[in-house]
Amino acid sequence: MKSISLLILLASFSLFSCAISKKDISSEKDSYKYLALGDSYTIGESVCRNCNYPKQLTDSLNGVLKEKTSVKLIAKTGWTTTDLLSAIAAENPSKDHDLVTLLIGVNNQYQGKPFSLYEEEFPKLLDMAIDFAKGKKENVIVLSIPDYAFTHFGQKSGKSEKITSELIKYNAFAEETANEKGVYFKNITPITQQGLGNPTLVASDGLHPSKVTYKKFVEIMMDEVLKILR
Repeated sequence: MKSISLLILLASFSLFSCAISKKDISSEKDSYKYLALGDSYTIGESVCRNCNYPKQLTDSLNGVLKEKTSVKLIAKTGWTTTDLLSAIAAENPSKDHDLVTLLIGVNNQYQGKPFSLYEEEFPKLLDMAIDFAKGKKENVIVLSIPDYAFTHFGQKSGKSEKITSELIKYNAFAEETANEKGVYFKNITPITQQGLGNPTLVASDGLHPSKVTYKKFVEIMMDEVLKILR
């Protein structure tokens, strides 16, 4: 009798363990991981901590999807493509993200770096982004560089036409590279080119996008992001 009771107890424990394991696995699948790579336009310079576009996108997703989304940012004001490559090497993010966004290049232009540097490093960053997205190119979104010529700072510089023409070149290369790699490219630049006519689109520093602008980024990205996650 003792042997039978012991067998029953062991069998019950085994079933209980399996149930826990299945529950744990299910719980893990009930969340999405989002990685945002970039610079000040990603971290949200001069806006509140939760006002940048990755945070607003995450909040929007959590409002419409049953599964929750968590976000990790690797971004800092002033970063060039070289800086982002170094930061990625230091942080070594995991390769299990369901969504990865990449927005980088304005500081290469602003700091007067050779365009050839962007041509060399942007494709590397995009390959990394795909790798971080489980190797799935369809889980990556490249965002165009905002045009800061249409801000008080850009106008005051006296180089607004030069800024716009150079950023057109940067964005054209980013789009071409994304297309070659089968990655979705979203042109958000036109939104930022309304900054002079609509001051609410510019942050209090007179240079960076405002919370309102980041919300508009999210609105035009949302359909594509939902396709990725559903």
